Amino acid sequence: MSRGAVAWCIVAGTLAMLAAALWRLPRESLDWQPALAFKQPWRAWSAAFAHWSGAHLAANLAGCAVVALFGAAAGVPLSAAVAWFAAWPLGHALLALQPALTHYGGLSGVLHAGVAVSSLHLVRHTRGRPRAIGAAVALGLLLKLLLEAPWGTPSRVWPGWDIPVAPLAHATGAAAGLVCAALAFAMRRSAQ
Repeated sequence: MSRGAVAWCIVAGTLAMLAAALWRLPRESLDWQPALAFKQPWRAWSAAFAHWSGAHLAANLAGCAVVALFGAAAGVPLSAAVAWFAAWPLGHALLALQPALTHYGGLSGVLHAGVAVSSLHLVRHTRGRPRAIGAAVALGLLLKLLLEAPWGTPSRVWPGWDIPVAPLAHATGAAAGLVCAALAFAMRRSAQ
């Protein structure tokens, strides 16, 4: 496994381990709250560890495993792992675009960032089948985000979920992932 893939898996493992370890803490002490964004900026990091139910946590832990495997299989470079790490707080901070979303917690925005970063890597830095896979995943991500209509109500209850879902978190996570990946890949290219 490449150094980048190892770093990628470390980011995913850190997210999963902290989410599991902090599961029993009061969610209100960790979650994103726009009213506290400037007083407690660390919430842009800790929001990833606030989960509203056991099913929510389990789904996000499974998502961590999937994103870790996807990035490792894609052979992401170290710059991709750095981009994913940087997208983590940025995606949560962008939730300020929807002040009516008064509380947010979970890994889903960060996981969407990881998918965006690894897909962009495949599209920009590979050829043939890997590039096609990256493009297909990127298109699937875009369609998913559009179907979720993140510009709508701040949170929605969907069948099969025992919690309200915040579609904007998925969109801001993916956007943060794309921006951070584009910057990281450009910096990597200019350094070569």
